[in-house]
Amino acid sequence: MLVLVILVVAACTPSDKSKGEYADFDRVPLQSKVENVQPMTGIVLWTTNGRCITGKDKIQLEFAYMLYNEVCKEKDVYDWTPMDNLLEKVASRGHQLVVRFRYTYVGQQCSVPDYIKAWPGYEETVGKSEGRDTYFPDWRCEELQRFHLDFHKRFAERYDNDPRLAFVQTGFGLWAEYHIYDGPRIMGKTFPSKEFQETFFKEMDKYFDKTTWSISIDAADESYTPFKAKPELLEIPFGNFDDSFMHKTHNEYNRDCWLFFGEERYKTGPHGGEFSYYTDFDQKHCLDTAGMYGRVFEDEVAKYNMTYIIGNDQPGYQTMDRIKEASMSMGYKFEIKDFRVKGNEAAVLISNIGVAPIYRDAYVSIGGVKGEYSLKNLMPGQEQWIYVKGDGVSAQAVPAIECAHLVPGQKIEYDADIK
Repeated sequence: MLVLVILVVAACTPSDKSKGEYADFDRVPLQSKVENVQPMTGIVLWTTNGRCITGKDKIQLEFAYMLYNEVCKEKDVYDWTPMDNLLEKVASRGHQLVVRFRYTYVGQQCSVPDYIKAWPGYEETVGKSEGRDTYFPDWRCEELQRFHLDFHKRFAERYDNDPRLAFVQTGFGLWAEYHIYDGPRIMGKTFPSKEFQETFFKEMDKYFDKTTWSISIDAADESYTPFKAKPELLEIPFGNFDDSFMHKTHNEYNRDCWLFFGEERYKTGPHGGEFSYYTDFDQKHCLDTAGMYGRVFEDEVAKYNMTYIIGNDQPGYQTMDRIKEASMSMGYKFEIKDFRVKGNEAAVLISNIGVAPIYRDAYVSIGGVKGEYSLKNLMPGQEQWIYVKGDGVSAQAVPAIECAHLVPGQKIEYDADIK
């Protein structure tokens, strides 16, 4: 007779180790509280907003557009002084920058470098957008295509690991938001061809190693982009931003776009955006604690795993304390659930109780000795035991979270209530 023996093996979760591997370590009391908006998260104000100074302790991020012709005026000649000055101004306030590169802005000249505008055969299109004369690049020009790739390559070489830079947004069309909803939309001319976009996405994946770059969720539209025809491009770990977050019918078109790029994209690239300008009502009430359109901001943050939102007008409608409160619902948040020490060895059980990961390497440190596990890998709802050993480790050493990608004045906090 054949006897079938079924062996059941209990999975060892991180918390099980306290009963085994670290059972002979002594638990150490620890009290701590996250009291501030965490670096690289929260409501974002434009760098020109006075609240970046008067309310600087309520936010961590600032936003600005980057114009290509501010940096390059002659072929292969790049002067990064405007970018450096911008980054330094933001960092001096204890903040980090979210930057977006754009060529086209309603009612303005195109930011294509002058030497390309004088290139043989280059011909910009002037069209009405929102009733104003708006200039669109000529994407037929091979020199513009070459420059576009070279610009981002050189930018990455210079700033990929710069702690003053939090996130990069990029794209094409009006405001680089991946649409020309009003104006002369001509694929391959006023908007780059799908073939060039495919090249751009692949090259960006090579250029940036540390910095996460993002494109608008409007890039889900197959009439603009190659993603539907080339689904392998979705494997590139870029982030997304939504320029009309919280508007009345957000659960329709916007949600479809988010779902197109995948509900787990936040694990490798940040989810960000901007509060809706569809109506004045949207701006006035998007952060109301009672919510609007039947939706509360904090719930939407959790639903979309949001790390940051541009809300430049919000100080006109909300207190800075409410902006801080809303910001603290975004991104990562760490909790140390157990802390054990034995001699110069320690073990920390840490959890991410936020809605997104941190997108830079960060490490638990005790007495100046770092653990090897990067908290970048800790997803929302997960916990991890981190082992630390070294001469500085002791029961008197208070755990800290170290991250090289911070500017002076920034600190990553954590909750702890260990008795």
